[in-house]
Amino acid sequence: MVSKIFINLAVKDLKKSITFFTKLGFSFNPKFTDESATCMIIAENIFAMLLTEERFKDFTKKEICNAHKNTEVLIAIAVESREKVDELVKNAVDAGGSIYMNQQDHGWMYVHSFADLDGHQWEILYMDESAIPKR
Repeated sequence: MVSKIFINLAVKDLKKSITFFTKLGFSFNPKFTDESATCMIIAENIFAMLLTEERFKDFTKKEICNAHKNTEVLIAIAVESREKVDELVKNAVDAGGSIYMNQQDHGWMYVHSFADLDGHQWEILYMDESAIPKR
């Protein structure tokens, strides 16, 4: 069965991306970090490999998506509270990212989104599964 997940994202400037995500509270595995890539730790078994565009091309035959113009993926991560959702999005904007979508409050789920420096969309959410309406 699956034991870990690695999301691979192309970035234009690896150092700027590391600085950006450090300001959001993420850390990096030095074993998988060099001048062309880094392994951002999202959770115990969830990682984002940030790869320079040149290095990313080693893994695909397709053109790299311009995430500022096209949607390639929506990355959604759950956090422990509504306050943490707002804090993470605020930190992203303060670090140079931008609001992608305004807050959405569904009662049982609260979501807010930002775009990182390369335009990748990150949805930050809090869910109270005990409050999901019965259908």
